[in-house]
Amino acid sequence: MSNRNQGEGDRESARRFNEDEQKFVKSGRVTEAARKAAPRDASEQQQMQQAEEAGKSRAKDEDPTVPGANATHHPQGDAKR
Repeated sequence: MSNRNQGEGDRESARRFNEDEQKFVKSGRVTEAARKAAPRDASEQQQMQQAEEAGKSRAKDEDPTVPGANATHHPQGDAKR
């Protein structure tokens, strides 16, 4: 086994992540996970929005290839439980 550091472009880790992500999507548990991640009240929603804005303030740009990336409203956050 090699302990070689592949650096930021670690293809093996990226491959494993992509495979695991596909398994999760195909599992049908995405809606449940989104519901569990939704804010539980207005205070938590505000905290999540502030955290998102803080992260975005450090970001270079939004990814134009991600649908809805430039939206300021996330429908999952408004999901009814």
